Amino acid sequence: MTTDALSQLLAERDWLMADGATGTNLFNMGLESGEPPELWNIDRPDNIRTLYRNAVLAGSDIFLTNTFGGNASRLKLHNAQGQVHELNRVGAALGREIADDPAVNGGRRVIVAGSVGPTGDIFEPMGTLTHALAVEMFHEQAEGLKAGGADVLWVETISAPEEYRAAAEAAKLAGMPWVGTMSFDTAGRTMMGVTSAAMAELVEKLATPPLAFGANCGVGASDLMRTVMGFIATGTTRPVVAKGNAGIPKYHDGHIHYDGTPELMAEYAVMARDAGVKIIGGCCGTMPEHLQAMRRALEETPRGPAPGLEDVAAKLGAFSSASDGTDGEGPAKRERRGRRG
Repeated sequence: MTTDALSQLLAERDWLMADGATGTNLFNMGLESGEPPELWNIDRPDNIRTLYRNAVLAGSDIFLTNTFGGNASRLKLHNAQGQVHELNRVGAALGREIADDPAVNGGRRVIVAGSVGPTGDIFEPMGTLTHALAVEMFHEQAEGLKAGGADVLWVETISAPEEYRAAAEAAKLAGMPWVGTMSFDTAGRTMMGVTSAAMAELVEKLATPPLAFGANCGVGASDLMRTVMGFIATGTTRPVVAKGNAGIPKYHDGHIHYDGTPELMAEYAVMARDAGVKIIGGCCGTMPEHLQAMRRALEETPRGPAPGLEDVAAKLGAFSSASDGTDGEGPAKRERRGRRG
């Protein structure tokens, strides 16, 4: 069996840089609020090529396809549920074209990660979504991404453990390696109450565990760092992913702006690496200029000691809650535990 491209890169490198925002960049290109970005894969492919190209030129080793909402449930809201396979195939194929272009990659191997976001539905008994239906939707999307040449499935912004399990099963059915991140934003928990420790445990119990796991989106870089430090404190040997937002969203003149500067994101990237994170990227608000600063800082800043929670708060800003809810521990106890080893 041949080793997949991401596993090979993970084995060769101390850290890998992922990409930044999809939505923020596309809004800047004219995407309207409420318009499904996935339709641009077919309607405005040059914009999607530009999105991907800018990430690679800024230094990303991994970039995500424009397919976050490319499942039948999300696309049904726009009467596009019949286009799942094609929208995902094209989203990945455009990515393959950019990743394999020597003029863009500069001789580096670049990973095309097929983005798979949540269905937007609630599982039984609170909602109507069944495990079988979730697996079916994720599998349909995965097959499209595979046909387009994605190297790996990148399941992201998940909040329900049931949905994470369904995505794992779909990846197995598609014969695809996968990475999975959840979004922690309510006092360090996902919307469905999952803590960092609970996620680390969930990952290891899966029949088909991800190549890497971690956190994306959420509140800001500080909270995201606390979450990924929680993963690392469990002693996991699996590569950890950090994809934090570029600061905190602020509403100005009818638009959402993120207040994180390239300098802040560079600090965050180095801090994540020193904490033991293997794949480092940005989420909402992260533009090519943020990525350039992150790449430069990762390459030029010598590795330092693992940061503590006080270091994170001092450099990246205060946490949004007193605790991240892990096993009822407060930051001080977690700090002591995280420093061991």
